[in-house]
Amino acid sequence: MSRIGKKPVSIPDGVKVQVNAQTVSVEGSGGKLEWTHRPEVSVDVDSEANQVVVSRKGDSSQLRALHGLTRALIQNMVVGVTQGYEKRLEIHGVGYLGAISGNTLQLRVGFSNEVHLEVPKGLTVQCPDQTHIVVKGPDKQMVGQFAAEIRAVRKPEPYKGKGIRYEGEQIRRKAGKTAAGK
Repeated sequence: MSRIGKKPVSIPDGVKVQVNAQTVSVEGSGGKLEWTHRPEVSVDVDSEANQVVVSRKGDSSQLRALHGLTRALIQNMVVGVTQGYEKRLEIHGVGYLGAISGNTLQLRVGFSNEVHLEVPKGLTVQCPDQTHIVVKGPDKQMVGQFAAEIRAVRKPEPYKGKGIRYEGEQIRRKAGKTAAGK
């Protein structure tokens, strides 16, 4: 069996998990998430032990992969509705800044015009100051995707390090042209 797939997902207090056909819905204090799993994998809720058990119908390599994937995604849903996920980004560069206006993230990152990004429904984006952005939400995939879209507006460049990067991300710096001539 899949090492990850055979572990049951424990359901904490205050979280409600329901399975209807192939749709798994998880509801908690952080929100409600739904996901439809593949038919080759079955998901059962054990209410006495307060856990979710994932099993597969065969032993092919694809089914073993789907088994672990399904369990991991359900675990992420449970963690998302209890604690939530967040990604932090930093803006580096002279005159580069970010701000929130209503439901829009405004970025000034060296282009002739400001870049406006619409915040997806279900996520909260905060700018504690002009050089930091915090993306929060219950859905791990949505949080990571929107953070990647923000970073893609102006990726950090290797010569001066200017751009938008994840907090704590290390950028490999290159030497300029003058270093090569000496």
